[in-house]
Amino acid sequence: MSPPADVVADLLAEHDLDALHGRSLLTTQEWPVPDLDAARSLARALAALDRRGVRTPLCPDELAWAVFFDQSTRTKSAWAGAASRLGMRPVIVDGSSTQVSHGETAVETGAMLGMNAHAMGIRHDLILGEGNSFIRDVKTGIDDYLAATADPRRVPIVNLQCDIDHPTQTMADLLWMEDVVGDLAGRKIAVSWAYSPSYAKPLSVPQGLITLLTRFGAHVTLAHPPGYDLTADTMAAAESNAAAGGSFRVVDDMDEAFADADVVYPKSWGAYDLMVERVAANAAGDNDGLAQIERRALDRNAEHNDWICDERRMGLTAGGEALYMHCLPADIGSEVSPGVMAQHKVNVAREANWKMYVVMALIAGAKVPDVAAVLTSLEQEANR
Repeated sequence: MSPPADVVADLLAEHDLDALHGRSLLTTQEWPVPDLDAARSLARALAALDRRGVRTPLCPDELAWAVFFDQSTRTKSAWAGAASRLGMRPVIVDGSSTQVSHGETAVETGAMLGMNAHAMGIRHDLILGEGNSFIRDVKTGIDDYLAATADPRRVPIVNLQCDIDHPTQTMADLLWMEDVVGDLAGRKIAVSWAYSPSYAKPLSVPQGLITLLTRFGAHVTLAHPPGYDLTADTMAAAESNAAAGGSFRVVDDMDEAFADADVVYPKSWGAYDLMVERVAANAAGDNDGLAQIERRALDRNAEHNDWICDERRMGLTAGGEALYMHCLPADIGSEVSPGVMAQHKVNVAREANWKMYVVMALIAGAKVPDVAAVLTSLEQEANR
């Protein structure tokens, strides 16, 4: 029997992992493509080791703190799994249990956490104009504390979803697409609105997808009914990214987006004008107003309940066999038919599994000096 291959060394050989050291991921758009490539290769290396049962306690007994201002299943699990596999102690708290609701600023929160944390994840996605700014202010608080106290710790911040982007999700999506369809250059990808009766979902996933996938030469089509626009900044970024290769277009017909697509990503999000209206109601603490806006959002959604990813639409895709993707949970029977979801239930689970390795890569890349050599050594020891 031949000895195990040195997979880790091959994955990391051509990437500058030093570029990740000390870095925080607040949006994927801010990172150069080579750094995104390095992070994905590091995620693949960590996944290869983990799937072989090779332990990677690179940050033993350090504290990995995460605050969630919105509900989550997969991202909480990914954070806890990633931190534990790195030898850290994950702590996950509900944002409502912090002092933010009592007037503590994000900078103050960051300073407090900077006293103790060794990595920080934040999910703050419901209100336009708030989430990403909050994350940046927390980072300022942490950085200022560390600088003022000459504390040598590196405390990377990982955006676990904000109003602008969902970087760990879209990076996981990209890894899974590459697993299935290979290089995205020239591939047709449909990012489409889909009907949901449950709640007005954030804009961050479709925004993150169109800004990330257009950087890798894909032909990305964004489809949505009138009134479900995304923010002007993300649209401009997607168009600019596509100018370097691939393409980006917007249509108001789900069938047109699905035609000959290699990958389809049908997901609901809230009507833009109502999401903007929600900002003022939230700032005023108008809970009745927020509830009324939510009802109007669902009524608006119901006007387009034929926007569903079903067997007929999947039949329009390339060879009728496009890869179906969703960040989950999907509204089965609304966003996607039961039959399509049943066919792809393993696919979406494997898609979700990549998020844990993305989080591992972001933490380890930011904190561990010469991480490539460390992981290569672990693999070589396991191969003996």
